[in-house]
Amino acid sequence: MKEKIEILKQQLKDIKIESKDQLEDFRLQYLSKKGKLQDLFADFKTVAKEDKPAVGQMINVLKNQAQDVYNHFKSDISSQDSSSEKEFDLTRPVNFSHIGARHPISLVRKEIIDIFNRIGFVISEGPEVEDDFHVFTALNFPEEHPARDMQDTFFIEKDPDIALRTHTSSVQVRIMESQKPPIRTISPGRVFRNEAISARAHCIFHQVEGLYVDKNVSFADLKQTLLYFAKEMFGEETKIRLRPSYFPFTEPSAEMDVSCNICGGKGCNVCKYTGWLEILGCGMVDPNVLTNCGIDAEEYTGFAFGMGVERIAMLKYQVKDLRLFFENDKRFLDQFSGAY
Repeated sequence: MKEKIEILKQQLKDIKIESKDQLEDFRLQYLSKKGKLQDLFADFKTVAKEDKPAVGQMINVLKNQAQDVYNHFKSDISSQDSSSEKEFDLTRPVNFSHIGARHPISLVRKEIIDIFNRIGFVISEGPEVEDDFHVFTALNFPEEHPARDMQDTFFIEKDPDIALRTHTSSVQVRIMESQKPPIRTISPGRVFRNEAISARAHCIFHQVEGLYVDKNVSFADLKQTLLYFAKEMFGEETKIRLRPSYFPFTEPSAEMDVSCNICGGKGCNVCKYTGWLEILGCGMVDPNVLTNCGIDAEEYTGFAFGMGVERIAMLKYQVKDLRLFFENDKRFLDQFSGAY
C-alpha cells in the first residue's frame, strides 16, 4: 500500500498539463469517484489496524498534493487563455467593420467639383466671416438692396460691416482682386442666411459658384459649360433651359432648369408637372463687378453661376425634406453607405 502511494506521488511530480482536455483527463484519473485516489480509500479497509494511522495520513497528503497539482495547472491554463485573447493574430483575415458612410452633401459636392475639374476649373476657398465689400459692395449690390437687410443676413453685432457670407461669390471677388485673367475657378463652401428652417429652407446650406473671366467670353460659352455639367450630373439625355432673371452681379442674368430626371420631362409631382427643375442661377459678369475688382471691363468679359448643393442632392437622391441633411440621423445616412 505504501509502495503504491509513493509511486503515485512520483507520478504527480512528473506530470505536465498543457490544455483543458489534459486537465480534465487528470481530474478524472486522480480526483473523480472512479479515480486512483478513490481506489486507495477502498483498499484502506484491508490495511492492518496498527498501520492505518500512518497509511491514512499518507493518503491524505497524496490527495492534497493531487488537488494542488490540479489547481496549479487550472490557474496556469486560465491565464494563458486570457493573455491569448489580448494578442492580435496577424494571420487572421481582415474584418471590415462598418464604420459609417459619407454624407450625401459631401458626395454631391465632390461630384460637382470633379465635373468642373475635368474642364479646367480650379478650386478656390475663402473666409466664412466676411466684410461688406466682398459680400455686397464689390458685387454691385446697391445700398438699399434687400439682401443687406437684417432679415436676410447674419451681421456681427459689434461691427455691422462684418457678416457671415450669404454666398461664396465673396471668394470670387478675392480671386479677381489677387489674380489676373484668365480666371477659371469654382468656389464650394458653406453659407448662411437668416431664414426660417423648413422642409425647403435652412439658415445654413452649401453652394458651389463658378467664375470664368477672359477675353471674348460669351453667353454661348456659359450655356455650353452648364449643358456639359447637367449631362454629367443627371445623365446624357438631360436638357437645359435658361429663363431671364435678375442678379445685381450679372447682366444679362438667367435661371437654369434641367429636364426632370424622374419623369423624363413628361411631368410628375416632383417637377410639379412642368417637366423642368430649377437648379441654379447664372449670367455674364456685370462690368461694374470687374471694375470693382481691378479688372479692365473693356478688355475682359466673364460669366458666373451658382448652385445650392442641397438642391442638387435633393434632386439626385429624391430627398423631400432639407432638414434631413442636418439632423445626423444614422438611419438616413446609412442609405448612402454604397454611394462612393
